[in-house]
Amino acid sequence: MKLDGSYGEGGGQILRTAVALSAVTGTPVEIENIRKGRPNPGLSAQHVKAVEGLARICDSQVTGCHLNSTKLVFTPGKINSGNYEVDIGTAGSISLFLQCLMPALMHAPGTVRLKITGGTDVQWSPSIDYLKFVTLLALKKMGYKADLNMITRGYYPRGGGCVEATIDPSSLNHIDFDLNNCSLVEGISHSSRLPAHVSERQAGSAGKCLHENGFGSKITTEVNDHHSTGSAITLWCGAAGGIALGKQGLKAEKVGEIAANAIIDELRSRAGVDEFLADQLIPYMALAGGGSFTTRLISSHTKTNIWVTEQFLPVKFKIEDMGTGLFRVWV
Repeated sequence: MKLDGSYGEGGGQILRTAVALSAVTGTPVEIENIRKGRPNPGLSAQHVKAVEGLARICDSQVTGCHLNSTKLVFTPGKINSGNYEVDIGTAGSISLFLQCLMPALMHAPGTVRLKITGGTDVQWSPSIDYLKFVTLLALKKMGYKADLNMITRGYYPRGGGCVEATIDPSSLNHIDFDLNNCSLVEGISHSSRLPAHVSERQAGSAGKCLHENGFGSKITTEVNDHHSTGSAITLWCGAAGGIALGKQGLKAEKVGEIAANAIIDELRSRAGVDEFLADQLIPYMALAGGGSFTTRLISSHTKTNIWVTEQFLPVKFKIEDMGTGLFRVWV
């Protein structure tokens, strides 16, 4: 099968979903024009590591898997169980690495244990807490069996975070995520190599903002001395989340406010899932043979993931504008 990597969103998601579903279905795939429209086209270091990691576990043959490559051929083999260690390097996203592997590894004959080093809280990626408390909780409702254990956090640019993932053989069920009735927002505000008040101010600001908008909250704080310096906060409530990263010149109070406003927008809409979980659920719904969700936005990532998934599996997704500010997606 040939895919145009510049289709739709045209980023790394096409690559991640395509090689994962290639491994599941046993269908070789050739991807051209990888990240063609990006400022730095082709594979980045974290894309290379993700494909190499999947290929290693699945006994796959790969050509073109090198830095800046715009064409890759992935020929899948047998998905194996076992224990593996991967160092993505610096602050490459552990969450995006796992996104590439998770659809495939649930089809292994036994447990797969991964120890991954990289970034846990970095830009343009779900935080590891979002992956654990939003994505994985939704997938567990579908029957996905996995656990994540955060050992150390890794921020940009040094990274050095460590996560242990355990994935067991799983069979997915049809689930409808049509309404989010959650009212208590939970969260983790954390920092490393910074004064303790940074994570406390992030949490306090987020809690204040949530309270003013009618939502209760329970936000814990972490003060660490890990390999890299940074801070972040992740909030979650059912299948909705809000993430904000600290950065130089941005007050801790503003960081907390950004995360709170992100999840408030989702909770007010009463959407079954937030816009970021929406695109992540697409391949799993297809593998389950059905399911639905409502969301307030249909992002280019969601449309692109639908397109890629439909190339590999005999499914057809439908999108309905419900006229209530929400969209319904089902297969």
